[in-house]
Amino acid sequence: MQQTKRLSGRIAVVTGASRRRGIGTAICRALARDGADVLFTHWKSYDREMAWGADEDWPEEFVRELSAMGVRAAHLEVNLAESDAPSRILDATITMLGSPSILVNNAAHSTSDGFQKLNAEILDAHYAVNVRGTCLLSAEFARRYRGGSGGRIINMISGQDKGPMRGELAYAATKGAISAFTVSLAAEVAPLGITVNAVDPGPTDSGWMSDDVRARLLPRFPMGRIGQPEDAARLIAFLASDDAQWITGQILHSDGGFWG
Repeated sequence: MQQTKRLSGRIAVVTGASRRRGIGTAICRALARDGADVLFTHWKSYDREMAWGADEDWPEEFVRELSAMGVRAAHLEVNLAESDAPSRILDATITMLGSPSILVNNAAHSTSDGFQKLNAEILDAHYAVNVRGTCLLSAEFARRYRGGSGGRIINMISGQDKGPMRGELAYAATKGAISAFTVSLAAEVAPLGITVNAVDPGPTDSGWMSDDVRARLLPRFPMGRIGQPEDAARLIAFLASDDAQWITGQILHSDGGFWG
């Protein structure tokens, strides 16, 4: 008899799955492998400004890949910095797949700054996606949740409570805010049957690392290798499952023991 997949019948929203080697992509695969239907978001305009560039055909290709795993899949191009993005994402999910019970806030805005470069424009751009977008999407998800013990909100952070991130003041400040938001939101929505946790995957080789960066980071990983997107994805899939129903309000550092 074929074993039932632990997320069968569940619908997940994953933001920021726009790169083949990205953490968001790995999360979608892990959830689909466990049987969840998935809607993922992406924003090509942001990717075009980054060193890795936009993978123009990737969303459609990835939908076909996920569908081949036996689940329903859909994508939505949306800018999380826009105030109506949360409603648009959830409306699209309900229309295409149904009511979601899993939300993974993976999308992020990140540019290097430091105190010499930091200005209002840089800070506001980070805030709009990393704080406002995440908070509003989480709140709207909770307001629309139908109830029951299977609700999951999982936020991605970057270990801001473990040490400094020199040269990334806006990113560190806004992602640090999500750690605080996670703990407080968890207490509010627990009576609805929703758990809320945050995951710090540590430095992850998701397509942005140069050979020099890898060489510099590798000695700081006591397990002898650099983190991969699949490492984070396995933890996300666990937190989305019923096995994690008693875990909420936690900041989980799944970074292979990385020390800064």
